[in-house]
Amino acid sequence: VQLVESGGGSVPAGGSLRLSCTAAGYTINRDTVTWFRQAPGKGREGVAGVFTGSPYIRYANSVKGRFTASHDNAENTVYHQMNNLKPEDTAMYYCAASIGRHETDWYKADRFANWGQGTQVTVS
Repeated sequence: VQLVESGGGSVPAGGSLRLSCTAAGYTINRDTVTWFRQAPGKGREGVAGVFTGSPYIRYANSVKGRFTASHDNAENTVYHQMNNLKPEDTAMYYCAASIGRHETDWYKADRFANWGQGTQVTVS
């Protein structure tokens, strides 16, 4: 299983970025795929959880109304649209996948065995 993130970069405050997470060698059509982020010196924070077998999506309070996750099963990809970015959103962003619907623990990093390599987001 390989997850590959892309779309990170450097933007000014108020800007937007769209991250992608594509699975290779694995079909993520019945998984929970969560976007995590980790800022220097901090733990991993789950910010958006997507269950690819349904419209189910959950968000952390810190990003509600600004970030939108979605999935395209035909492309085997989960997206993460981030608008109105703030300096505190600066972090390495990772996607992680786990089989099944993690409705109550989608934000817990230890529930996920498959991780991408991460993509850096910097907001100044």
